[in-house]
Order: sequence, then C-alpha cells, then structure tokens
Amino acid sequence: MPASPSTARAINDRLALRLLQQEGPLTAGQLKQLTGLSRPTVADLVERLTAAGLITVVGEAGEQRRGPNAKVHGIVADRAHLAALDIRTEGVSVAVADLVGRVLAEASVPITGDMGTGPAVDQAVALVERVVKEAGADRPHTVGIGAPGLIDPASGELRDSSGLPEWHRRLVAALQERLPEARVSVENETNLAALAEQRDGAARDRDTFVLLWLGHGTGAAVVLDGALRRGASGGTGEIGFLPVPGTSTLPSATDCEGGFHGLAASTAVVNLAAEYGVPAEPGREPSAVGVVRAAVGVVRAAVGQVEGARSAGGDEVSPPATAGPAARFLDALADRLAVGVASVVAILDPGCVVLGGEVGQAGGEELAGRVQDRIARMTPLPTEVRTTTLGGGAVLRGALLTARDRAQEELFTPGNRPIRRW
Repeated sequence: MPASPSTARAINDRLALRLLQQEGPLTAGQLKQLTGLSRPTVADLVERLTAAGLITVVGEAGEQRRGPNAKVHGIVADRAHLAALDIRTEGVSVAVADLVGRVLAEASVPITGDMGTGPAVDQAVALVERVVKEAGADRPHTVGIGAPGLIDPASGELRDSSGLPEWHRRLVAALQERLPEARVSVENETNLAALAEQRDGAARDRDTFVLLWLGHGTGAAVVLDGALRRGASGGTGEIGFLPVPGTSTLPSATDCEGGFHGLAASTAVVNLAAEYGVPAEPGREPSAVGVVRAAVGVVRAAVGQVEGARSAGGDEVSPPATAGPAARFLDALADRLAVGVASVVAILDPGCVVLGGEVGQAGGEELAGRVQDRIARMTPLPTEVRTTTLGGGAVLRGALLTARDRAQEELFTPGNRPIRRW
C-alpha cells in the first residue's frame, strides 16, 4: 500500500534534515542528488522546513553563482539548546551545545566526599544553570546525563546502587524539578562512552564491539549489530562484579571488590605500580592515570633511544634500566586486563575491544598492544584491542549526542509531537 501524501512528505522532510545534520549545509541541488528526489519535491520540502523554522539560508555556493539554486541551506542551530552532564563519584562536568552539536560552553566542579547530599546537589544544579547562561540560552530543550550505576530499563531512572553517593539520584530529580520543560534522560556512563566511540571515536568502523571502561572504577558497554545492549535489568557490562582469579575473595551483590574491579580499578592500578616501583607523575598524588602515563612515557623513551641508535648505525643499545620496572608494570597490568577481556570475548565474540576511560587513554598503544597479544594466546577468537580516541571525555560527548538525537527526533517530527521521557 503506497504511503499517503502527508506520510511521504514527512519521510522526505526527515531524510533531508538528517542529511543536513550529517553533511552540513547543502544546496537544493545537493539535496536532490543525495535524496534521489525530484527537483519540485526538494523545492517543496525546503519551503516547508524553512516555514517551520527548522532550516535557513546560510550562504551561497560558488563565487559567480546567484539565484535560488545557489542558496545553501542549513539547520537553525539555535532552535534548541542541549545540556549534557557527566556525573562522577568525585564531581560533575557540564557542556551546553546547539542543535547541530557545537559546544557553546562547558565547565566542571569537584564534589568532595565530605560534602552533604543537599549542598552537593545545589552545587551541581548551580553549575548547570551557569553553563546554560554562558551558552546564551534561557534553558535547555533536552538534558542528557551520564552516571555510574544501573539504569532501570523500564523507567529510565537511576537505581539505588551501593557505593554511589546519594546526591547522584537526588541530582536527577532536582534537575527535573528545576527544568520542568526540558526532556531529561539518564544513561549509564559507560554506555554513553561506547556510543561516542561508535559515532566519533575508535569504533567508527565497527557495528559490534565492547568498550572496557578503565577509570576510577571499571565497566563495560556492549554494542552488537549497531545496537547498544542493556540487558533485562540494565546491568549488561557490570564487569566489576565478574569473578576472576587474583582476588582474595568473591564479589557480592553489594560489593564488587572481590571481582574484576579489585584488579583493574584505580586503587588496584596504583598499588600494582607501587609493587613495581613505578612512581607517579612528579609533584602529583599517585593516580591510576598518572602511574600508567608515567610508565608509558618511560617505555616510549627507551624504545626511541634504541631505535635512534639502530638508525644511526651504532652499536646495539640496551634499554635504560629504568625502563625495566615500567615495562614489567605494563605487562602485569595487561595480564590483569586480559582476564576480563578474555571472559567477554568468550561469551560475545565482539571482534573488537576498546580500552576506554582516562586510564585506557593513558595506556595508549603500549597497553592495548600488550592486552591484544595476551588475548591472542588465550582464545582462538580473533580480537582487535584498540585505544580510545576520546578518553574520559567520551561520557560527556555521548550525553550530548543522545540529547541531540532526542531533540531532533521531536523537532524534526511534523507537529512537534512530544517524545517519551525515559
């Protein structure tokens, strides 16, 4: 049964808007070429979308051309503003962007563990309001939030998770109260990071992959056949609870310390570095990012010295003695990570694992290559291990992408039908 004229117009409008969002400003001729629609149909949809305030003329194509066919049309970027939050155990980061995803303002604030729930919520809400104002917006149309913990797949609410501050859940409710007209959605932070890596990062060419988040804690996100998988209770990827060899106990329903978390979380990485005598970055407190970055720097310098001597035709040069502890630390860390990655590979066979988060970024190719070598010996399933290209910023990027998708889903729908808040 052929589509009705109104349905066909809606489909054409959505197609044109998606192309303008993906490709940037286009002429009517370019829209005709990309959509395969007739010239009159393209002219009609351009007129409709302009009248609806969704697109506007942003320039002309070519120096000598004039007239309707030379007009370049683009999405009206300030039709809506988007806010994104990355909620961590130790603080909050906020970014505000326009409808095409251009970031207009961003900031972060630390929230210490001794701060009460009320003051923590007030400080985070004040940060959101300040960044929105700095972006030149009255209020955000859509708010995307990335938070650690389980997200209820039915209600979209952040579930009460042990070990996470109470202000996390209170903040979501406070933003919904303070911004009643905004569409507020919450997603697990690692899931958002995976979406960002898939759209803009290390997994752009992959429909199936797993992101292993390495930061303050550990987590994983699973993308199969292009779709993010959340599981029956929203807990897909809670790899911190995975029982693994090398811990002194088993994890429990309320404590993941006996699981993979106990091997690969920030505290465990710092302690492992201390065992191998790898110092933190000068002048800073030991952190997982700092010790991994320091070890990688030493190893890279040693490799560069050896390669430089070889290219100069001199005598064989041994790596500096300081490179030994750093290399052994990275080997030991790769051994630990490979235990978790091998378990994921055995169940899902994703073909690709991205080491994400701040620690994954600090480890770079030196750490990813070591993990891949170990996986190749542990499983017959071919698996490429990649390094994140977005690091810790992937959560905020993923929150902005989901906020933009939801805003466009509503605004680009004829009649501006409201979307479900989840």
